[in-house]
Amino acid sequence: MNYYEQIKESLINNEVYKKVKDYSKNRNDLITYYNVGKLLIEAQGGIERAKYGNKLIKEYSNKLIKEVGKKYDYTQLSRMRQFYITFRNIAPMAQLSWSHYQELLPLKNMNKINYYIKECIKYNLSRNKLREKIRNKEYERLPDSTKDKLTNNEKNKIEDFIKNPIIIKTNQEIINEKILHQVILENIDDFLKELGDGFSYISHEYKIKINNTCNYIDLLLFNYIYNSFVVIELKTTELKKEHIGQIEVYINYINKHIKKVNHNDTIGIIISKEDNKYLIKYSSDPRIFNTKYLTI
Repeated sequence: MNYYEQIKESLINNEVYKKVKDYSKNRNDLITYYNVGKLLIEAQGGIERAKYGNKLIKEYSNKLIKEVGKKYDYTQLSRMRQFYITFRNIAPMAQLSWSHYQELLPLKNMNKINYYIKECIKYNLSRNKLREKIRNKEYERLPDSTKDKLTNNEKNKIEDFIKNPIIIKTNQEIINEKILHQVILENIDDFLKELGDGFSYISHEYKIKINNTCNYIDLLLFNYIYNSFVVIELKTTELKKEHIGQIEVYINYINKHIKKVNHNDTIGIIISKEDNKYLIKYSSDPRIFNTKYLTI
């Protein structure tokens, strides 16, 4: 079998197809590159040998550059080979483009890859947005328990997607809570996306009155997926035990005076300069969660 001629023919046919049927060229790209990857593996004598056999790819790429086009160089053929190796047991999703998959291939870990594929489909992410999520290590910042749930396709809760740390984009130096509050409000869409799915903004410095004393909740949100209010408190210090007591009061107030009978219980998230797993561990209130923020 002449593997080179088969690869060459597949790539030429794909180039012709893209000119004629532009509406489905992405799907045909993926099929073509997958099949080319498979042919490269077979030409190299199987997956185990292919991992170490780059000589053949160099030979094929040199010929393809001359006979088909410059874009079929050694790097691209190597990616096609990796594309097949990575997705040989699961069909690649046509909703993603080849450029998306080129961002995903270096990740190696299939759980991580599957997470970003779902994020791309859910939010219709561009390649650049996907690259940003990967660069910011979004998957790595998820709790281990959440990763296990994603792997096992278990039902998630609102707290499962609270990342640690929360990324806050700013050029300002965060020296107090007022500035942190201001920076978040200026980029509220990015902040809500960082928190996870379904968060919507209600108010900042939400005023509540307890006896004759006015208190102000830093941010009041609602999560429409999990049907619950979310109280956010911002701290530019390490988490302290008095912070837990404070947000617990706010949660109870929202539950008593704002929450409707059809809503689930309110939760509270303390976003601090440094988290404190031990305080949270020994807190008796399962509605309260803590994460830290990181500015970039």
